Amino acid sequence: MRFYKLAVIALIGGFVFMSCNDKKADKGVENKAEIETISNDAKEVTGTVETATFQVEGMTCEIGCAKLIEGKLAGLNGVKVAKVDFETKTATVEFDDAKQNVESLIATVEKIANGIYKVENMNVGSIK
Repeated sequence: MRFYKLAVIALIGGFVFMSCNDKKADKGVENKAEIETISNDAKEVTGTVETATFQVEGMTCEIGCAKLIEGKLAGLNGVKVAKVDFETKTATVEFDDAKQNVESLIATVEKIANGIYKVENMNVGSIK
């Protein structure tokens, strides 16, 4: 009798576990579609592609700081490429000037982590 109870409990637990995995898989498909949509929007250029290069002060590590800033910048609408080099404390962002502007880039960086990062020496130019 005890064996049957354990078997039933294990069977029910298995069904619950499997149903949770199905929901996670569905979410993954949604997220992939959302990422593809965002990627396609970022690639569609309606204005001039500009490059902003600037120093980011306040970074203390490559993964926690530089990659975080890079990810936030890359996620902005109209940003084609965002790279942050921890060693030189330099960020380079290629963006569509019809969808993004320098002020927004600065605000995005300086808003991260309650304002511990500061943008300095901003240089902007068009890509030809």
